[in-house]
Amino acid sequence: MNPSSFYNSDPWLSPFANEIDRRIAKCFNKEKQLAGEGTLCDFAMGHYYYGLHLRDNKWILREWAPNATKIFMTGPFSDWKEKEAYLMKRINAKGDWELILPFESLKHEDLFKLSVHWKGEKGERLPSYANRVVQDDVTKIFSAQVWQPEKDYGWKIENFEPSPTAPVIYEAHIGMATAEEKTGTYREFTENIIPRIKTAGYNTIQLMAIQEHPFYGSFGYHVANFFAASSRFGTPEDLKELIDTAHDAGIMVIMDLVHSHSVKNVNEGLGLFDGSEGQYFHTGERRNHKAWDSLCFDYGKDNIIHFLLSNCRYWLEEYKFDGFRFDGVTSMIYYDHGLEKDFTTYGDYYDGNQDEDAMVYFFLANKMIHLFRPTALTIAEEMSGMPGLAAPVKQKGYGFDYRLSMGVPDFWIKLVKDTPDESWDLGKLMYELTQHRPEEKIISYCESHDQALVGDKTLIFRMLDAEMYTGMQKSYTSISSDRGIALHKMIRLLTFSTTGGGYLNFMGNEFGHPEWIDFPREGNDWSYKYARRQWNLADDKDLKYSFLCEFDRRMVNLHHDFGVLDHPNIYRVYENNQDKVIAYTRGEFLFVFNFNPVASYTDYGIPVQGRYKIILDSDDESLGGFNRIDRSKIYLSIRKSDRNIINTPLYLYLYLPARTGIVFKNEPVRRATDI
Repeated sequence: MNPSSFYNSDPWLSPFANEIDRRIAKCFNKEKQLAGEGTLCDFAMGHYYYGLHLRDNKWILREWAPNATKIFMTGPFSDWKEKEAYLMKRINAKGDWELILPFESLKHEDLFKLSVHWKGEKGERLPSYANRVVQDDVTKIFSAQVWQPEKDYGWKIENFEPSPTAPVIYEAHIGMATAEEKTGTYREFTENIIPRIKTAGYNTIQLMAIQEHPFYGSFGYHVANFFAASSRFGTPEDLKELIDTAHDAGIMVIMDLVHSHSVKNVNEGLGLFDGSEGQYFHTGERRNHKAWDSLCFDYGKDNIIHFLLSNCRYWLEEYKFDGFRFDGVTSMIYYDHGLEKDFTTYGDYYDGNQDEDAMVYFFLANKMIHLFRPTALTIAEEMSGMPGLAAPVKQKGYGFDYRLSMGVPDFWIKLVKDTPDESWDLGKLMYELTQHRPEEKIISYCESHDQALVGDKTLIFRMLDAEMYTGMQKSYTSISSDRGIALHKMIRLLTFSTTGGGYLNFMGNEFGHPEWIDFPREGNDWSYKYARRQWNLADDKDLKYSFLCEFDRRMVNLHHDFGVLDHPNIYRVYENNQDKVIAYTRGEFLFVFNFNPVASYTDYGIPVQGRYKIILDSDDESLGGFNRIDRSKIYLSIRKSDRNIINTPLYLYLYLPARTGIVFKNEPVRRATDI
């Protein structure tokens, strides 16, 4: 076996080494076939060839439609009729079509569509590489739009270089990032939300629902137009300004990239673009995603890989995104989409249920992305734990930088929902939070947008229920309110500080946003009431939401100020499941938690050596605690008993109030007077 292969770090993978080698050889062979003498970046340039472009003072429109017999470009310039002047010409056997028009034929913001004919039938279509798609306010019909402003956007930050540190991600949705009952805009996000994110200490923004999608309520997951930034939030220049502003603040911007499936819509999407079912997607049983009511790409076709790789490069190049969170990776890997399946043995990864074409695509996408932009970040939304998925390609992996640790929020919700506090198993809890494959880094989170959707509940909603509405005044106290506030902070601190990579939060969850997410739809009379974020709750100093918001800021700044997550190793120094006390170190930091719901402990010994100062504790009165801890003193490890015995261990003796998390920083002795 190759000593550089990721599977050498896991002896349980030895029986599958040949299969892993075979799969990865398939990836390298496909790369060689597609790139030829060039690189994958050279291959991933479909957006330069296809679509509408202004070249040498002429308009050139190209489309790939092998099953088409005739294609017209239609718009106000043709009275929306098929005219010979706008008839595209088939230019090769591959199925490429081309139309060349004089400059004066089209102007900026003109609407247009394609009228595609095939075997006695025809239909209206939007260009597959359309980079601007808009919806008519009255008819609700979507059209492509010529987007050629007089001046290109002038970037303030041409070549953003992110800090090489662990990502602390603020997951956000542009439309619902406003407090008003409406669809928010890119500009509003730039002006109002980026300053919040910067103040909060997050170093990465993850934008959802950027690719154009016909139904707003799909949360952006039913994409129709893969190269078009959603126009419901504003113009391309508005989005560029958002990213530019974030870069100026030192913040990376990644996007939710949906390559796992596509919307079924025919007029807006790719479903029957040239009249054939199999142009972009599988045919037969594999065509329809039974759980998502969408269409599944056929990753075995070179044209599809070309389309998707070009899409990756386009977003990096045109908008200067800093990477991607790949949606639905588990669904792509398995023929059964991993639905209702527990992955309990290694054989589940090598039993013939895997779509190797999709895995080849992951390899190619990650290699191209990191070749095009070495600092780019790629995250796999994957729950099965497929070995090698987040291992470097040079170690025979598929190249994702991180895997989303999707089991963590499920575990927290199950724990809070089903298990009394006094029965929490701290050993099992720490195992769930820290376990990941040896070759991979993970992004941990307590809850994302998934846990806030209608039909589910956020953690704090599960703990407080009606008191979210009646008990959030700082003047109000109750047992359930005190519990919910305390655990909200402790759960976040524990998850944040034990991650094997980075951390993610969905906007509003940091301050315990009180309501679920429900986008406008027929069932709620098209209301925006629950498709927004009530920032005023976090800003109101009379409400407990401000406690949670400030706690999150101080927690995240442990990484912003000290780089705590850049220390890869977590050393558990103490665990007492009966007392509900656990302690561990990470770099120069000591984390101590007392999850006991009623018992506080005096002079509780933690076996560590050092000189410690408290830099954060959840019992801080300014953070909604009860101010039971002395934060002003220096804590020294001492030998409290058996002082005459050689090698008696040193202990840090602490007061640990019930339901409290404390973060200590080791402060080395510099002068004798420091003691």
